[in-house]
Amino acid sequence: MKNVGEKVLSILDKDYQNWLVDLKRRYKQSQIKAAIKVNSELIQFYWSLGRDIVKMKSESKWGSKFYETLSRDLKEAFPDATGFSIRNLKYMKQFYELFSKNEIVQQVVAQISMVPWGHIVLIISKVKNNSKKALFYIQKIIENNWSRSVLSCFLETNLYERNQGKITNFKETLPEINSDLANELIKDPYNFNFLSMDDRYTEKELKDALVDNIQRFLLDLGTGFAFIGKEYRLQVGQTEQFLDMLFYNTQAHAYVVLEVKTTTFKPEYIGQLGTYVVAVDNLLKTDRDEKTIGILVCKAKIMFWQDFLLIHHLSL
Repeated sequence: MKNVGEKVLSILDKDYQNWLVDLKRRYKQSQIKAAIKVNSELIQFYWSLGRDIVKMKSESKWGSKFYETLSRDLKEAFPDATGFSIRNLKYMKQFYELFSKNEIVQQVVAQISMVPWGHIVLIISKVKNNSKKALFYIQKIIENNWSRSVLSCFLETNLYERNQGKITNFKETLPEINSDLANELIKDPYNFNFLSMDDRYTEKELKDALVDNIQRFLLDLGTGFAFIGKEYRLQVGQTEQFLDMLFYNTQAHAYVVLEVKTTTFKPEYIGQLGTYVVAVDNLLKTDRDEKTIGILVCKAKIMFWQDFLLIHHLSL
């Protein structure tokens, strides 16, 4: 947090400004290179899985429930992964079958590694068994930095047929820095999923950072807040409840439950906070303590709870 009155001054020097522009460009290029590397590993894994399904004659060997069984087993092994649906597994098989027919398989896979999986699935679903047609669209995506919506448009309007299926020599260049393709590569959910960095992971990181900052803020107030614990465990009946943070305020002579949400306010958050407040009253509060105070911090506001009155306290 910046100190009150602290200002960030802009440096107007031309050399500095030029350097800053270059830094931004290099950073974005590094992001794209990293995204392509991750995408390449993902695509090669999907390719190898599709190859195994074909080479092992999996469907005839293990029966009609093969995809359902494999999907279940992979999800159990990697519970945060979303790429192992039955439908996606079948796309992996089609992916291998489609491009393995090409005479220069290694070069084809190298080209495809620069294209997000969602683009590839769209191509597979539209071109059926025409590997030459599929490769044509792969090259056009890379040459022109197409987003998935643009690709869909050209697939629907038969660009391949209108260009008489001409395929040019592939040039391995990075997607343009601010292009739709670059942005989709960087933000591709399949890539984040492959790294086990999905929304739940990033939300947890955000919440941990918020909790730490709020904890420091309250303790820095110096108004009687004593920190008791983070993710404080309470046994309520047969269930465990974990409070984001629990304090005791020596001036108010009351426990303070603080619940943090990284999303905008939802009515059910009130009920959850109320449950925690009642639990602390029943399990921790003594006759010498006042009723427990609850504070709910959401994306758009902070709310204060005491005696079942909810008061809008501060807009962020």
